[in-house]
Amino acid sequence: MENNVSEIKSPFKFFLLVFLLSIPFWIFGAVAGDVTKIIPIKLPISALMTFCPLLAAAILVYQEQNIQGVKELLKLSFDFQKIKDKKWYIPIVLLMPTIAALSYLYLKITGVILPEPPTSFLLVIIFFFVYFIGAIAEEVGWSGYVTEPLQNQYGAFKASIIIGFIWAIWHIIPYSQMHQTPIWIFWQCLGTVFLRTIMVWIFNNTNKSVFALILFHSMINISPYLFPSNGSHYDPFIFAILLAITAIAITWLWGTETLGKYRFLVQSVSRNEV
Repeated sequence: MENNVSEIKSPFKFFLLVFLLSIPFWIFGAVAGDVTKIIPIKLPISALMTFCPLLAAAILVYQEQNIQGVKELLKLSFDFQKIKDKKWYIPIVLLMPTIAALSYLYLKITGVILPEPPTSFLLVIIFFFVYFIGAIAEEVGWSGYVTEPLQNQYGAFKASIIIGFIWAIWHIIPYSQMHQTPIWIFWQCLGTVFLRTIMVWIFNNTNKSVFALILFHSMINISPYLFPSNGSHYDPFIFAILLAITAIAITWLWGTETLGKYRFLVQSVSRNEV
């Protein structure tokens, strides 16, 4: 049954349904205003749209396979057994905190006055689990449902760009409801596209593990809030540049077709065979 989920080929229906399901949250966010400003993380109420990709995928899978297909889809949330090569936990867990630390270092070097990073380990753990739940809701859809059929049709790199672009557009209204500037939204969305390329790379190199992407997605969300203080000086421009460099390096080293064939390893094997 697990393979049946990945064989569903309704990317357009999925994208359309995600946007349609998100409309009530966008409207509620516009009406409700800054009801979440009492928490240290700046999120609009429309952020609850995070559950729409899961809901859209479940609806479409149910239409194709009934309730058993939905159960198999949900099981993908914890398919960590697919990650045979455990070294992939290094980029999954550490890549985004490293990028956040480099961003923080750049701000320090350029003389920006920054508060000290938070020391509340408990707060970090709480927000991590909150983000982990949200990541399940998103990645069961973006990764578990739509990534494989898209990359089967267009190749891994093009599929990542398509998903990344739609993923970025989907976030524009919540960003605007956070009262971010157009230039902030532009760089944030650009970084989002590069992020999806990195995520498809991880996905394909972990035997298409959705859990790997859920964990990575959680690290995406929590990392900016570690430096310097609850994301108070988060700069999407710096993140976009660092993510672009990372995505370009990955694409060059692993190729655009699958993002899963390390070119130098292949060359080394070829020489040994000769």
